[in-house]
Amino acid sequence: MNVFVRVVEAGSLSAAARAIPMSLTSVSRHLSALERQFGMQLLRRTTRAIALTDEGRLFFERAKAILADVDEVGALLSASRSEPTGRLRIAAPTLLGGTVIAPLLPRFLATYAEMSIELLLIDRTVNLVEEDIQLAIRVGRLPDSTLIARKIGDVRMIVCAAPAYLERHGQPLVPDALRDHDCLVFSDRPGSVDWRFKSAGTRHSVRVKGRLWANALDVLVGAAIDGAGIVRAPSWQVADDIERGRLRRILQEYEPTPAPVHALFERTRRTSPSVRAFLDYLLESMRAAPLAGTAGATSAAIPQSDSYKG
Repeated sequence: MNVFVRVVEAGSLSAAARAIPMSLTSVSRHLSALERQFGMQLLRRTTRAIALTDEGRLFFERAKAILADVDEVGALLSASRSEPTGRLRIAAPTLLGGTVIAPLLPRFLATYAEMSIELLLIDRTVNLVEEDIQLAIRVGRLPDSTLIARKIGDVRMIVCAAPAYLERHGQPLVPDALRDHDCLVFSDRPGSVDWRFKSAGTRHSVRVKGRLWANALDVLVGAAIDGAGIVRAPSWQVADDIERGRLRRILQEYEPTPAPVHALFERTRRTSPSVRAFLDYLLESMRAAPLAGTAGATSAAIPQSDSYKG
């Protein structure tokens, strides 16, 4: 079963043989034995490529889940070890993962010498079982699911600008005043966008325009620091710049409700030493530098126990 999964993931028998490692002949014998056992073809094999049959696709999905359960049993049996071991595959949104999660990894790896981490920066919802991901970081409200959700903090969308820009152009006191300012727009293409705000319990949006658009927030934040205009960015992106006085937070009383940030994992991973070790480390790090923490911001308390969705 493991050989079959490795072949599908590697894309060829020879690549799987090198990765396992195992001779190409042995890999082929394992696959043939598996197909004889079930009395059906699971893979269509040519000299250059492989393709799953309909039965093979079904078997592949279930085989990955079964192998994950076997790994979990191994983790349970070794839970008494003082040091977590093995690979931890983590998925996170690109901006949050690169700015917040990635800088935490060197110290974690230095603490747990027997662990390795694979960080995937992906701006889509991942399937933990099918994509072999042990831990996923997600921002925003969660749909009902069978996953365990552990809240690690909140994130605010903050409007800010360089003191020099505000001195030249004046500070907008209400969201509608943004229409008269150069706004630095996070977008894949030029044009007007809506920035959302909240006041007295009522949500409203303002259509802003500007002369600089970019699909990378670090570019826009850098331009704001240089006085090019007003930027709207997640709190983790601008917290240090606000604290150091390079940016000034504005329209604070109109900020929308912070979005929660959760770490998600399968119920079967709950007792995994590696998942538990990283979660504890992540929570400790977030308490020291909360996601919502910027000048004048308050951070929601981080719970000590698991919460459930679904």
